[in-house]
Amino acid sequence: MQFVRYQTEDEKIRTGVAVGEERIPLERLTDVLFDNNADPWDAMHAVSQLSAQTLQAAQPESGPVRLLAPVGRPGKVICVGLNYRDHAIETGSPIPTEPIIFSKFPEAVIGPEAAIELPAVCDKVDYEAELVVVIGRTCRYVGVDNAMDYVFGYACGHDVSARDWQKGKPGGQWLLGKSFDTFAPLGPYLVHRDAIPDPGSLRVQFRLNGETLQDSTTGQLIFSIPEVIAYVSQVTTLRAGDLIYTGTPPGVGDARQPPRYLRNGDVCEVEIEGLGTLRNPCTGGDQP
Repeated sequence: MQFVRYQTEDEKIRTGVAVGEERIPLERLTDVLFDNNADPWDAMHAVSQLSAQTLQAAQPESGPVRLLAPVGRPGKVICVGLNYRDHAIETGSPIPTEPIIFSKFPEAVIGPEAAIELPAVCDKVDYEAELVVVIGRTCRYVGVDNAMDYVFGYACGHDVSARDWQKGKPGGQWLLGKSFDTFAPLGPYLVHRDAIPDPGSLRVQFRLNGETLQDSTTGQLIFSIPEVIAYVSQVTTLRAGDLIYTGTPPGVGDARQPPRYLRNGDVCEVEIEGLGTLRNPCTGGDQP
């Protein structure tokens, strides 16, 4: 099941289920939302159990809308560095023995077709296609064996990275280099976990202006999704809507010879098997 957030022509923001090119607002599918104390994630959990026949009977609606990031204002945007074996080899780094965790500011999250704004203070903005895990229930001190019980679903993500800030500033500015506004595209869908039986074997691709620059699978993950959730939950409480960007395959621009960075007018596409394609144009910077 594919969940979407979207803005209608009258500028209302709604959450619904995608059915082909049409959408069904959540309020047509469950009465959970009519409880003033209800958590919207409760409604999404309830809807995720509905049959295809029930969805069709709900009369999907069409018409122009603007898709937004499928999770609005996440509490946390957690990221894993060097989590693909082939990417670690590409960078000449040793294989990590524990997950390398960093974060992004939530303001970095944008939806499909929204522009990635290249800051004038950066010259080396890079791309990273990533599988994003969306937490569905509050958890702390989770074990590897039951970590997946707290996953709601998955989405395509793009960990845009200013390498000259991440690596070139004194001490390395991972947080700031990863957290410029618009540096965390997400979408187009939030796909419920039941639709993805094995997130450890998904093809992950990145295309720049139609050219494929990254192409690998989540089978290359050094630390699995349950291992990452268990590791992070030792430190902080995870809540519904928190995002975990799980790492990127090889082929990033900074590792290429010569390096290849994003420029004004570029179009980025992240495609992950079963999750759709996340497309974002680039704008700004001091490049022509």
